[in-house]
Amino acid sequence: MSTLPQHPPEGTGPTRPSAAVARAARALAAAGVGSARVEAELLAAYVLGVPRGRLALADDLDADQVARLDGLTRRRAGHEPLQHLTGRAGFRHLELAVGPGVFVPRPETELLAGWGVEQAQGRPDPVVVDLCSGSGAIALAVAQELPGARVIAVERSPAALVWLRRNAAERAAAGDRPIEVVEADVTAPDLLEALVGRVDVLLCNPPYVPDAVVVPPEVAGHDPAEAVFGGADGLAVIRPVVTRAAVLLRPGGVFGVEHDDTHGAAVPRLLAEEGWFTAVTEHQDLTGRPRYATASRRADGQHAPIGAAWQTDSS
Repeated sequence: MSTLPQHPPEGTGPTRPSAAVARAARALAAAGVGSARVEAELLAAYVLGVPRGRLALADDLDADQVARLDGLTRRRAGHEPLQHLTGRAGFRHLELAVGPGVFVPRPETELLAGWGVEQAQGRPDPVVVDLCSGSGAIALAVAQELPGARVIAVERSPAALVWLRRNAAERAAAGDRPIEVVEADVTAPDLLEALVGRVDVLLCNPPYVPDAVVVPPEVAGHDPAEAVFGGADGLAVIRPVVTRAAVLLRPGGVFGVEHDDTHGAAVPRLLAEEGWFTAVTEHQDLTGRPRYATASRRADGQHAPIGAAWQTDSS
């Protein structure tokens, strides 16, 4: 529970940012919020309208700003996601609009996006598809970093599509190459029929948490369940996506999919067992946990015997 008062005391004068941050950090730490000091600084910077790095040089908070910071701190102490409070989430070189109804992009997904950018580089006019796009984080990062790419973002949730289209419009207005937004179910057997055999890079951050797993309150109370949970074993969406990836990718095209840290063997096995893919590789996140798997569509476009080997790699 936060120990902040409901209102600042009568007669409260200007408050130094350092004092406001220290007070907010104590309340967040007491509520069990990780990185309490960092989050307190981000909230104070948001209230003051300055970058976090300029907080020490910012003007004092007036009484209204103190009250606003107190309110945001109480909400964060109640485990409302920081990104919902500020309305923005950082992802690679972007700041995206997020809020209720859309999955907040995570730092570990930046690794998958970066892999996708690397794989698309050097390909002439690459076609890149982002399945389960959510806020558009992966698709928009690729479009910003590879202006020569045609990028298609696929999402089915009406609520998430609102955020995806908003972010796509913001990035296009900022000068990035516009992406194409497609409303569709990624498990549909006819997904992106017009792109069969034409996709160079296919990326996916699907719902993959097994249904029985208890997730943190920031996730359970705020991220859409359909963007988090992937069936009893967490693979309900990944299975059909792997199958469709084999159809959509051109020979030599590549596929990357994020997964639960318990799927370090299961997802590479899915990629290897049907024989459509080669170079199946498991990648770890920065904490050393299994995080995403990648593979290349067979260069001859054919189906190989079941049982291809796969390897692991640290990212």
